[in-house]
Amino acid sequence: MSSPRIAPITDPSPEVVELYEKGGMRAPDGSTLNIFATLAHHPALLRRWLVFATHVMSKNTLSPRDRELLILRVGVRCNSPYEFGQHHVIAQRCDLSVDEIERVKAGPDHPGWSTFDAALLRAADELHDDSRIGDATWAVLAERYSTEQLLDVVFTVGNYHLVSMALNTCGVELDAGIPDTL
Repeated sequence: MSSPRIAPITDPSPEVVELYEKGGMRAPDGSTLNIFATLAHHPALLRRWLVFATHVMSKNTLSPRDRELLILRVGVRCNSPYEFGQHHVIAQRCDLSVDEIERVKAGPDHPGWSTFDAALLRAADELHDDSRIGDATWAVLAERYSTEQLLDVVFTVGNYHLVSMALNTCGVELDAGIPDTL
């Protein structure tokens, strides 16, 4: 898209400002991230989605590294430059090298992945393609993960698939300083 279908709100309502001030919605320069400024058109949706998104992003049982592998792969599979770009930056703070982040694009069959990392990427692919994790992939993940963690895999991929659909449909533009790395 050459321009957003839904432009970010630049003068939010007091209700939305209150949500912004709770944290996590600002870029390093203090501006509001475009995803949140776009969703600000629907404050009730934004408020309720943030509860779930906060669980997925910062309160789930997955390690930050594993969470970011899943999110990056969703960004690739959904062809979402915003999602991949934002998490390219976040993943570097979560024990992923730039080489690993770029390797996510190649998928689970790249020879550089461990068996477990490949299973995480494959889980994202299978959820994207089949709306379920296959038995072989589930078995690899279940060797290391608790039931809570297995559920967090599904809901992490599901949340970011939904977010990617919204980003792509609304035409949310990359935030300042976020490169288009997809």
